[in-house]
Amino acid sequence: MNLPPALLNSLEGIKGYNRASFEAVHHSGEQVTSIRFNPQRPHSPLTIHYSPIPWTSHGYYLSERPSFTFDPAFHGGLYYVQEASSMFLEQALKQTTDLSKDMRVLDLCAAPGGKSTLIQSLITPNSLLVSNDVIKSRAAILEENLTKWGAANVIVTNNDPAHFAKLENFFDVLVIDAPCSGSGLFRRDEEAIAEWSEQNVQLCCQRQQRILADSFGALKEGGVLIYSTCSYSREEDEAIVDWLLQEFDLESLPLQTQPDWGIIETTSEKGKGYGYRFFPDKVKGEGLFLACLRKQTGTGTTVRAPKKSKWQKLSKTEAAIIQPWLKKEAPVQLWKQGDMIIAFPTALEEELFILSDHLYLRKAGIIIGKIAGNTLVPDHALALSNLLSENIVAVSLKKEAALQYLRREEVKITTAHTGWTLVYYEGIALGWIKVLHNRINNYYPSAWRILKSSNN
Repeated sequence: MNLPPALLNSLEGIKGYNRASFEAVHHSGEQVTSIRFNPQRPHSPLTIHYSPIPWTSHGYYLSERPSFTFDPAFHGGLYYVQEASSMFLEQALKQTTDLSKDMRVLDLCAAPGGKSTLIQSLITPNSLLVSNDVIKSRAAILEENLTKWGAANVIVTNNDPAHFAKLENFFDVLVIDAPCSGSGLFRRDEEAIAEWSEQNVQLCCQRQQRILADSFGALKEGGVLIYSTCSYSREEDEAIVDWLLQEFDLESLPLQTQPDWGIIETTSEKGKGYGYRFFPDKVKGEGLFLACLRKQTGTGTTVRAPKKSKWQKLSKTEAAIIQPWLKKEAPVQLWKQGDMIIAFPTALEEELFILSDHLYLRKAGIIIGKIAGNTLVPDHALALSNLLSENIVAVSLKKEAALQYLRREEVKITTAHTGWTLVYYEGIALGWIKVLHNRINNYYPSAWRILKSSNN
């Protein structure tokens, strides 16, 4: 692995940077594998050795990298495969906000969904998480991963950062894991080395400033901006913190870290803003920079819900068809757009109306399905959700049968029941089948199916 000399030279003088050990860890071939469990899923201990990541509640280092593709529990949202340094976002949120209170959080550059699933695990059920990505294909992956996570208090959007300017003073927290030159991921992705250049660093810096400027108005007075990159370059890290402190009325927020974590606290050159650097020769993880800032002043203007909503409440007859599929007294309101029914937290009705009036919503809450005649055709999202009734008829599959299901192949089971049936693997819901008299139809989403036949 030949690291760009221009990058190595540019890091000289940065606190915590040691060229010899930095190069050595990149040349070592060492790979760090880590996952974070979904606290709303039941899980048994892992079969391989694991150890806790110290700065997060549900994250673990694995002693080896298993084939996640061929673990049915992964597809059922039991855990998310996430880089350990990125999980430091938990400390940023815990130390700068009151997570016991209901909040509105925007994860602006959210795909593929690691930070969003982490945020959702930390906020209250009546808090709102808006997860956005501007690129359509990446927003589709984001939607898939958040559907697997199973929570109702999430909206997935596909908008340019500038579109959020209309939501003035709306969010309590703005998380921007900004597109960057990617030098922090060189160990994981050697191809990124060939794409790195000093010119690209400058282009990324300009893009980061545009994203921050375009979306900043959506943050409330007193709200917290959490900015991060997977770049080592000053221009994308401390220099951006200085630019923010110069351009906006912000207070830089220090974070507490433990000495044995190996995280380096730095300060920006001009504004002395706090930043936190992760060097792979100092921490067990990849390169990361993170900074937290609090907005000091706002305009006082707030966006209001439209008088007429695009959403339609279900009739009593329709609601009666849906209710047996849901947990009793689930704190959600059922809505309909066209023939699609969704469940969304009752407490967040106003937020749903506002956001659907200003943004393109790929997914809001839990998609329940469609009513055909007097019955529900359940959506895959309902199977993976935290709203599903415990009384739904289900079958448990062993691993090979579960993988056949996830490949969307024919599944053979013996059951006296006919109709919609939930498929489980070790207590984790995977999706729907429909048992007919002469066959079983597999309703796993085609776009999500496993394409490989084996892990060889």
